[in-house]
Amino acid sequence: MNQVTLFSETDTSGRIIFVNDVFCEVSGFTRNELIGQPHNIVRHPEMPKELFRYLWVTIAGGNIFRGVIKNKAKDGSHYWVSAIIMPWMQGEKKIEKYVSIRHLITNEHEAQDLFLQQAKLLPSIDKS
Repeated sequence: MNQVTLFSETDTSGRIIFVNDVFCEVSGFTRNELIGQPHNIVRHPEMPKELFRYLWVTIAGGNIFRGVIKNKAKDGSHYWVSAIIMPWMQGEKKIEKYVSIRHLITNEHEAQDLFLQQAKLLPSIDKS
């Protein structure tokens, strides 16, 4: 894996409130195009909805999500990331925002293998 780091923050409804320059470069969107948009603006249509349901249940429950995600760039191309998404808590119980740290996976074969391994661990995700 390459250690190119994409960083973003969303509000509790999933709207982007901050992105780093690398996220903009990799996704092809400008900062102005991303801020205020739902984070699923980069969701690739081939990603199973079940994965994102699991992701939201995990982070809304105050836990950390770790996984491999295929994203869609502005030009329609795709890129893979190894993601860590966590709630940013105010006090012990109130989630203030979500923070996402993703490392770009540049090897397509490696990314697909990691995704399939992940799918085996989450039985509700379609493996096709």
